[in-house]
Amino acid sequence: MVGTRALRVRSLLCAALLGMAMPVALPVAAAQSTAPAAAIPRVNLSHLDHLYAETMIGGERVGVVHIYSEAPDFRFAIEPREGFTCVDDVARAIVLLAAAPRPDARRLHRIDMLTRFVLRMQADNGYFHNFLWGDGRINREYRTSLAELNWWSLRALWGLEAALPHLPAATAARARTAADRLVMNLKRDLPTGANATTKVANIIVPTWLPLESGADAGSTALLGLLPHYRRTNDAATRALIERIGEGMLVMQAGDAQRFPHGAHLSWRNQWHAWGNAQAYALLRAGKLLDRRDFIASALREVDHFYPYLLRTGMRASFTLENMGDGFAARDAERFPQIAYGISPMILAATEAYRQTGQPRYRATAERLATWFTGANDAGRAIYDPASGRVLDGINGKGTVNPNSGAESTIEGLFALTALHGTPLP
Repeated sequence: MVGTRALRVRSLLCAALLGMAMPVALPVAAAQSTAPAAAIPRVNLSHLDHLYAETMIGGERVGVVHIYSEAPDFRFAIEPREGFTCVDDVARAIVLLAAAPRPDARRLHRIDMLTRFVLRMQADNGYFHNFLWGDGRINREYRTSLAELNWWSLRALWGLEAALPHLPAATAARARTAADRLVMNLKRDLPTGANATTKVANIIVPTWLPLESGADAGSTALLGLLPHYRRTNDAATRALIERIGEGMLVMQAGDAQRFPHGAHLSWRNQWHAWGNAQAYALLRAGKLLDRRDFIASALREVDHFYPYLLRTGMRASFTLENMGDGFAARDAERFPQIAYGISPMILAATEAYRQTGQPRYRATAERLATWFTGANDAGRAIYDPASGRVLDGINGKGTVNPNSGAESTIEGLFALTALHGTPLP
């Protein structure tokens, strides 16, 4: 099989949550250890360089990153229903490369070429197709590549806005137009003017977020909307950011004493580690917009849920049920554990440290980072600083997925970049 990837559509997520139930204890959160973590490994882009390539779309030369890279020789693979590269991972690569304070000529060239790929994937409706076939055709039919309000379109916005300060004039003009058009779609298509909620397992969830209650997808939306607002100072964009953030607040459950200890649910009554960047996005939105409630909500998760995971072991997913006197976890899964599940927590903890200066947040980030260096259920280093490879995850106790695809590699490098003191754009 090709390397593990985070699930992109809700039907696949629901199927993954139908496995055997695993009871989750509901302990009182204990004080977090502040013991120093091991030295943070250096950021090595060598494997990302290996994944990078250039190709043609519609007569234009563009940059891509290969999605799958399979052990032992890390040759490339293609998913037969999807393709060999995608907007999701190319936009990630743009964000990573744009994080450098002063990108060198090589990085600037790649930011430009990768941005050209994203621009070529925008459909006539303003949203983005996700996957490209090996012969240069855009995959317009498969469900994870439809041009719609979904993860890949939202991540395209983050990538385009991150790229803008580093682009030559012609590409920058195209990127601004594409991003502005997409934001117009979001203002039109997200029902943020409504105040509707629904109940799932006796838990109140909002229905004005992406994918109705997608707080996880909403976090990706915020990461693109925030730089768009800084660039445009558009009042409607600010209102959209605030409304998405307010929906995320509704999705928070538990506190210091009660499970799930301030975690923000991902979608409906489900929590999954992959892409759960709500705390990180709320911290950034709270700082930019002076929304102290956003910051307080994010810090509640960092203060209580992350130490709970560090104390009891990482989780992949669970569903939550409100029992009246507390919450219970159902359908809990410990595996797979992937970089895309760890990096959002490290990003949130480093951002909390950046904003507050409190050493406990730096300590939390460093302890989370030991998952990459071997303090995990596999007992194996997931990141190799010599090659820059990040393994595609932990499949079970003592076992890893030895492949090293784009998502895992870039998400791992996101975390390390932040730990070395460089914020993402």
